[in-house]
Amino acid sequence: MKRWWIYQRERFPLAAHGPLILAFSASAVSYSALLRGAASVPALRSFAVAFIVSLGSFLLLRIADEFKDQEEDSRYRPYRPVPRGLVKLRELAWIGVGVAVGQLALALLIGTTLVSLLAVTWVYFALMSREFFVRDWLKARPVVYLFSHMAIMPLVDWFATGCDWVHAGGTMPPGLFWFLAASFCNGIVIELGRKIRSPGEEEAGVETYSVLWGPRIAVFAWLAAMGATLLCAGIAGARIGFATPLVAALGTCLVVAALCGGAFLRSPEPKTSKRIEALSGIWTLALYLVLGVIPLWIKL
Repeated sequence: MKRWWIYQRERFPLAAHGPLILAFSASAVSYSALLRGAASVPALRSFAVAFIVSLGSFLLLRIADEFKDQEEDSRYRPYRPVPRGLVKLRELAWIGVGVAVGQLALALLIGTTLVSLLAVTWVYFALMSREFFVRDWLKARPVVYLFSHMAIMPLVDWFATGCDWVHAGGTMPPGLFWFLAASFCNGIVIELGRKIRSPGEEEAGVETYSVLWGPRIAVFAWLAAMGATLLCAGIAGARIGFATPLVAALGTCLVVAALCGGAFLRSPEPKTSKRIEALSGIWTLALYLVLGVIPLWIKL
């Protein structure tokens, strides 16, 4: 068990990912309930299934990355768990199978319609794992690569919303688009934020956005993704009558992000790049709390 504890700490830290995924899934269930005009808080089962399945989906993405990046990791990052022999790919594959079976069982607890949403996520996940069979073409086009991989975010979120509206026995409430669009844009915020590094942190064979585009463009792209997230979230918030507090909260975060981005550009050091990554997590937590969890708590 010790080696698996080490693996999760290095590659899928639950202490960091857990709260964000909990906010992510709880927001999806809450927002769906608000959209359909629910008179009471959604069932605990809906929240539990959304969280556990979402957690499993992100774990599957990590496992797929281990397979996809095996050659590069062995060459450039031998310190990682798989190249150094801490865990084996075959073991990870069996864990992935177990996670998928568990996801299916949990989806069936709520309804067969939810299984179809899960299947859509699985199909896209499988295509991502194979780089859509155009790996070299995608690698040569970083923006397309980024967008194609972040499309998994709204699909996972779509499933999580289904944990509410399928359980309620209804159809998908109209107006989910902007919530899912905010999730897509926020995925880009997270991905950019974790791959903006100072010169001393860059590694051979690791294509960070600060290397691909240069620090200035990378920071501006990160802030632009936040702006796009704020726009989509604002529209989604208006659908549930919570646009003003949402824009105020996220607008404040965006101002802080701009200050952090400026500090990094003036002094590109590890401490300033870490602030960008940390703020991406804080932004994500704030987004999902004000776009579902808090308004549900206030209104119901």
